[in-house]
Amino acid sequence: MAEQSRDSITYRIRRDASGVAQFFKRNWRERRWFRWGFILGVLGLVSLIALWIALSRGMPDAETLLDYEPPLPTVVRGIDGEIVHSYARERRVQLQYADFPQTLIESYLAAEDKTFFSHGGVDVTGLAGAVVDYASKMGTGQRAKGGSTITQQVAKNILVGDEYSITRKLKEMMLAMKIEDVLTKRQILELYLNEIPLGRRSFGVQAASRAYFDKDIGDLELHEMAFLAILPKAPERYGRAKNEQLALARRNFVLDQMAVNDFVTESEAARAKAQPLGLEPQKSQTASADAGYFLEEVRRQLIDEFGETADDGKNSVYSGGLWVRTSLDTEMQDAARDSLRAGMLRYHNGKGFRGPVATLDADAGNLASQLASSNLGINYENWRIGVINQAGASPRILFTDGEDYALSRAADSLKVGDVVAASPAGDGYRLEYLPEVSGGFVASDPQTGRVLAMQGGFDSRLGSFNRATQAQRQPGSTIKPFVYAAGLDHGMTPASQVPDQTFCYYQGANLGDKCFRNFGGGGGGVHTMRWGLEQSRNLMTVHIAMEAGMDNVTRMFERVGIGKYENYPAFALGAGDTTVLKMVNAYAALANQGRQHNPSVIDYVQDRRGKVIYRADKRECTGCNMAEYDGQPMPRLPRSGRQVMDPRTAFQTVHMLRGVVTRGTAVRLRDLDLPLFGKTGTTTGPTNAWFVGGSPDIVAGTYLGFDQPRDMGGYVQGGNTAAPIFKQFVTDTRDRWTDEPFVAPAGVRMVRIDRRSGKKVFGATPTDEPQAAVIWEAFKPDTEPPRATRQDAIAARRNEILELIRQANRSTVRSTSRTQSRSAPAPQQAESFVEEQGGIY
Repeated sequence: MAEQSRDSITYRIRRDASGVAQFFKRNWRERRWFRWGFILGVLGLVSLIALWIALSRGMPDAETLLDYEPPLPTVVRGIDGEIVHSYARERRVQLQYADFPQTLIESYLAAEDKTFFSHGGVDVTGLAGAVVDYASKMGTGQRAKGGSTITQQVAKNILVGDEYSITRKLKEMMLAMKIEDVLTKRQILELYLNEIPLGRRSFGVQAASRAYFDKDIGDLELHEMAFLAILPKAPERYGRAKNEQLALARRNFVLDQMAVNDFVTESEAARAKAQPLGLEPQKSQTASADAGYFLEEVRRQLIDEFGETADDGKNSVYSGGLWVRTSLDTEMQDAARDSLRAGMLRYHNGKGFRGPVATLDADAGNLASQLASSNLGINYENWRIGVINQAGASPRILFTDGEDYALSRAADSLKVGDVVAASPAGDGYRLEYLPEVSGGFVASDPQTGRVLAMQGGFDSRLGSFNRATQAQRQPGSTIKPFVYAAGLDHGMTPASQVPDQTFCYYQGANLGDKCFRNFGGGGGGVHTMRWGLEQSRNLMTVHIAMEAGMDNVTRMFERVGIGKYENYPAFALGAGDTTVLKMVNAYAALANQGRQHNPSVIDYVQDRRGKVIYRADKRECTGCNMAEYDGQPMPRLPRSGRQVMDPRTAFQTVHMLRGVVTRGTAVRLRDLDLPLFGKTGTTTGPTNAWFVGGSPDIVAGTYLGFDQPRDMGGYVQGGNTAAPIFKQFVTDTRDRWTDEPFVAPAGVRMVRIDRRSGKKVFGATPTDEPQAAVIWEAFKPDTEPPRATRQDAIAARRNEILELIRQANRSTVRSTSRTQSRSAPAPQQAESFVEEQGGIY
C-alpha cells in the first residue's frame, strides 16, 4: 500500500509539472504580454536580489547592539564623593528598562509606534503612508514624514545615521527586521529611550527630563511625559518658546492618543491638557563646583591618559562614561578662590580701569551671539560679563540674553565691542574694574601629595591659563629654606654663625665682579643661621650656599622638584623659574619629614562598569585579596613617596621656619595661633610676591604678579601682599586646621640655646614669648653648640671696653692739660680690668 501511495504522489507531481510547462510554453508562444511580463518579473526579482546584496554589503551587524555601549560623559567627584562636574558635549544618562515609568513608555508608544509590540520591525501601514507622503513632496524641497517604527529609529540613531535618502530608508528597514530577531522588545525600548535625540543637546529621556523640566523621569507628571514624547518629531521646533502653541497642540494630540489606547483615562488626559508646558530655561549641562582651574587640570590629565573622543579608545573622556574620583576639597577650593581674588583686588584698589577682558568684532554680526559663543563669564558677587554696544557720552552694555542697559562709571577708552565686567546699579549697570595683576594658589596634603585646591587666576571663565601650574615665576626668598637645608646637610647647624656681609664673586673678564646685597640694603655683623632665615637675609643665604657648595644647593632644588639650575649663586636667592605647584610640593616634603609624593589631582578612575582602570597610588598590596587568611603576618602596603631629604634636616628647617611666623617676615600670621611654618618671597623689582607654608597636615602657597612681569611698586613684599592671602585662606578654613605640632623624627636633639648668640644655656627655660632670649633649637647628634660660660661674658665685656678705648683715641685732643688728664684713665682702667680677669687682652 505504501509503495502504491508513493507512486500516486509522484504521478500527480509529474502530471501537474507537465501541465505548468505546457501552460508556460503555450502562453510564451501566443501572448506577447506574457513574455514581457515574465521578463520584467525576472528582471525585477534579479534587481531585488542585487539590491538586497548591495544594501547588505557593509551594512552594520545588528548583533553589535548586544554589546553596544552608548557614548557617555565622564563624571567627576570630589574628595568627599559628591559629584562636582561632568565632561560632556551632550547630555546623556543611561538607564535600564526598569527605571523608565510605564506611563512614560506608553506616551512614546502613543506618539511614535502604537503597534510596537505586535510588528516585526516594520509597520506596513505606516510605511505606505510614508511612501505616499514622499511621492507628494518630491521636488518641493520638503522632507517627507519618516513612517519609522521605534525599531527603525534605533537602527537609524545607532547604526545607519540620519541621511535623507531612499537607500538609507531601505537599510533602516532591513536592519529593523534583523534587530527584532536579535533583541527583545524591552531591550529595543531601552536602547531607544536612552539614545533618542530630544533637543537641548540631550540624548535619552532622563537627560531631556533634566534639560526641559530639571526633574528626574520618576518625578515627571503626565503632561510633562507627553511633551517629551513629541520631541522625536522635531526637537528643535517644539523645544523653543516661540513655538509654544505648536508644542501644546502636538502634546495634546499625544494625550488624546494615550486615552484612545487606554493608557490613561479621558479625565486624566483632560487634566493634563489643561496644564501649561512649564519648560525650564536652558541651563548649563551639569551643576559644577566653582573650580575651573582644578577641573581643567583634571581634564587635561585624563585626555593625556585616555584620549578625548571615541576614536581615541573606549575609555575616552567625552564618550567613555568614566567615573573620576579627585582630591578636590570644595570648601578649601572656595577659600582659595576668595582669598586670591581678595589679594588681587586689594592690590588693584584705586588703580582704575585697566582695559577690557577681550574685544569682539563689531562688524562681524550680532554682538550678543558673539559674546555667548566666546564662553566668557564671571562668578563674583553680582558681576556679569557684557559687551559695549554703544560708546561715547552715553555708553550702553549688552548681555548674552539680548538685554542692554546704560553703563555708569564708564572709562573714556571704551569702544564698541569691548568685553567688560559690570554690576547692577540703579536702573542700569556700573563698570567694574577687574584687576590686571594675577596670581596662583595651591593647597595640598603633604602626607599624600593630593592637591586639595587650585586657583590659577581671578576666574577660569575669563581665560584658561592656569598660573598655579603653567606660570613660570622666580620664587625669590621662598627658595631659601632649601639653601639652608643644604647647609644643614653639610656641617652647619641652626646656631651656626654666618656673616651678614657683602659677598662678591668674579664672573669673568667680560662681566667682572658680581656683588649681592640684602633686600632694602643694610647688613653687617655675624648672626645665627636661624636669624638669617627668619629675617630673610640675602647675604647670609649666599654665604651659606657658598659654604655648602652651590652644586649641593642646586642638587637639593632638583631633588625636591623645584627645578634644575646652573651652579650660580643668584639661584640661591630664587632667580630660577618655577611654579606655585612645584614650590608647594617642595614645602610639603619639609612638612612630611623629607618624604615627598608626586602632586596629584586624580585619586582613581573607574570605567562605566566600575572597574578601576587608573590609580594615582600605584602601590601593590601582596596578599590583600587572598581568599582565606593564611595565618602569616597581615599584609601591609609599602610606604608611599620617596625620601628626598634627611628627615632631621627637614625638621630643623621647619623648626627655623616656625620662627619666620613667630618673629620674622611673616609675623602677621602669628595671631592665627596655629603651629604654622612658612616663608615669604619678593623678587627683584619687585615683580612677584610669594608666601608658601602651612602645618603638618596642609601646605599652601601663593604668588601675586603680572602675567608680563613688571615692577609692582616698591612697597610690595611677600609679607604684606602674599601672606595676607594665605592668612585669609586659613581663617576661612579654620575648622580644618589642627593644633598638632610638628613631631621631631628620630635622631633630633632639642637643646636650649640663646636665640641671639646660638650658645647652649642652662638654668633657663624657653617660653612662648616671640622674642624670648632662650629657645628650643633642633640639632643632630653631636652638633649642638657649647655651653655659654663666664669666659663668654668676659669676652663680651672685653669687646665693650676695647670699643671705649677706640672712641677715646679718636677724640679730639684738647689743648689744656686738664682735658688730657681726664682722657688718660680710660685705657689704663681697661688694661687693669683685663689683667684682673686673667690677662686676656
